[in-house]
Parts: sequence; structure tokens; C-alpha cells
Amino acid sequence: MSETLWWLAQNLSDVPEGEEWLSEAERRILAGKRFPKRRNDWRLGRWTAKRAVRAYLREKAPSMESLEIRAVVDGAPEAFRNDAPVDVSLSISHSNDRSLCAVGPSGIAIGCDLEQIETREPGLVLDYYTPDEMAFCDEAPETEKDAVVNLIWSAKESALKVLREGLRRDTRSIRVCPDWPGAGAGWSAWTGFCMESPLVFRGWWRICEGYVYTLASDHPTSSPKQLLPGDSCHSRV
Repeated sequence: MSETLWWLAQNLSDVPEGEEWLSEAERRILAGKRFPKRRNDWRLGRWTAKRAVRAYLREKAPSMESLEIRAVVDGAPEAFRNDAPVDVSLSISHSNDRSLCAVGPSGIAIGCDLEQIETREPGLVLDYYTPDEMAFCDEAPETEKDAVVNLIWSAKESALKVLREGLRRDTRSIRVCPDWPGAGAGWSAWTGFCMESPLVFRGWWRICEGYVYTLASDHPTSSPKQLLPGDSCHSRV
């Protein structure tokens, strides 16, 4: 039976001004971040992840201040309560004052990525995409090319988060095959292949308000479901 991935998107304007929703350890980390953009991105990611985890756990959810989102040794985020791991898997991404968090069962590895759709430098495709991916981008209609290029990149990022390696690993070690043009306002599938092992990534993507959202797992999953329906991402554009 397929598992289900859950997701939540938030904007910077959704984040409260105060810090009472952060744990003591998180407040210390925040105090060490000097630059406003890094502070804002970090707060946005923690806010989105905490809301997502609490909504996923429902009646078992800890309070905001007792829930802590930590970057562990490999840099991946994990949820803790009173120094004990919370029984979930999660992934966080942000782009241009918007953040995405994916949550799922602790027994599967997951990744998510969020990219604002924009025209990329040609070098991105030439230097970081596989030959099949280059051909896929070249064949896309001109009006859809930016979306396709950003979709491939976003799916790669999600897959690399499943591996808990991120951009430390060569992006060409992952080959992305999306279901394009997809199915309107809902989620469409993509598949990723690890070029260095038999691992297959099972993924989902959608376009919303000028952003591409991607989710990935090392297990088959059913179409993602939104946590707290009504928050952000109302329509495909």
C-alpha cells in the first residue's frame, strides 16, 4: 500500500513577529544569524515546518515552543520534542519569501523543493543536467521552457534531499523523467533514477502562483495532500 506525503506552503508574511513560538535552542541559533535575509529564511522555514508537523500529528501535536526543528549532522532537518525525536520524516525548502514543508511517516525518506519559475542561465542545463534532460528541455515549447527547466532542477533537489546529500552530490547522478504537461491544477508524477545505484525516486510536482513544487520519496506514494487546506497555493497559473 502506498504511503501519503503531506505538504504545507507558507509566505514570510505568515510568520509571527515575536519569537515565543521558538524553543530556547532555536532562539539562540536565530540570535547568531546577523543578516536579515538569513534570519527571515530561517524563521520562515522553522515556522512552516512546525505548523506542518503539528498539523500532521493532530491531537498528539506538541506545543510550538516545545517542538524543535534541528539540522542534524548531514544538514537534513529533523523534529524533536524534549530532546526526543518526533516520529515523522520531513523536508524543508524556501524560495523568494515562500517556504514548503513535506511531512510523512518516519519509515520513508522524503525530500521537497520549491523554485520560483524564472529564466535560468543556459549554463545550468549544460553543466548540471543529463543528456536526456537537456533534450527534454530543448523539446519543450518556448512558452513552457522556463517551467520545464525549473521543474527538472527542483526534482533533482528533492531527490538529493532523499539521499540526505543535497548539492554536495553531482546533480547529473540523478536523471529526472517528469509526466509533462501534467494534469491541470493537481499533482502530476515524476520519476527519478539514481545513475550510481538501482534506487528509483518516486515524485510529484505541481505549479502554483509562479512556483514549482516538487516532492520525492524512496517509496511509492499516493498523490500528496495539503495540510491546513486554505493556506497558500490556491490555484495553478
